Amino acid sequence: MVPDSSSSEPTYHVLVADDEPHIGRIIKMKLEQGPFRVTLAYDGREALDVLRRDSGIDLVLLDLMMPHLSGLDVLAAMKADERLHDLPSIILTAAGQEQQHHRALELGASEFLTKPFSPKKLYARAAELVGIGGEESGAEAP
Repeated sequence: MVPDSSSSEPTYHVLVADDEPHIGRIIKMKLEQGPFRVTLAYDGREALDVLRRDSGIDLVLLDLMMPHLSGLDVLAAMKADERLHDLPSIILTAAGQEQQHHRALELGASEFLTKPFSPKKLYARAAELVGIGGEESGAEAP
């Protein structure tokens, strides 16, 4: 978590890796409505470069099918890297194939969402994974 100098609220840095620029822009716009700062990558190799270069990433969103390295390839590399091993990740895919879903979960993905996904649901899950979700919804009823 990196503090944002413009407010007292913390800002969480999210890496979004998707080879479809419009998907990345939609996710960026939605997340940046809250306490998130988004970096976009357009293929798996670029995503891995960002992860290895920037130690301040709090959450990773990976498209399953990308050029150079797939989302699963990036996830496997993350899990093999001691520094990135525990980083929460959400896999996004248009191909909701059960085998890929199981493989993503085996590699430690925190969530697996099939496109088209609800930006509101994605935001809620991202917030939960960085530890800011559930304050209102988690309150006990009187």
